[in-house]
Amino acid sequence: MTEKVQGPASYFPSIEKKYGQPIQHWLDLAAAQSDMTHMQIVAVLKETHGLGHGHANAIVAHVLAQKKKG
Repeated sequence: MTEKVQGPASYFPSIEKKYGQPIQHWLDLAAAQSDMTHMQIVAVLKETHGLGHGHANAIVAHVLAQKKKG
């Protein structure tokens, strides 16, 4: 039985489909902004790369959660 993906990662397939880049591209962009706050990184993804708020927020939330684990 396959477990349904939850949380920020549940947005990843639609992000890849909508913006035409693999999710790792977006995760790397967000991770490169490590000196910024969550909302500052969201703003960069929205303003510079044209992502919608929900998609940008999901990417940043995932990156920051992974950073806390590591």
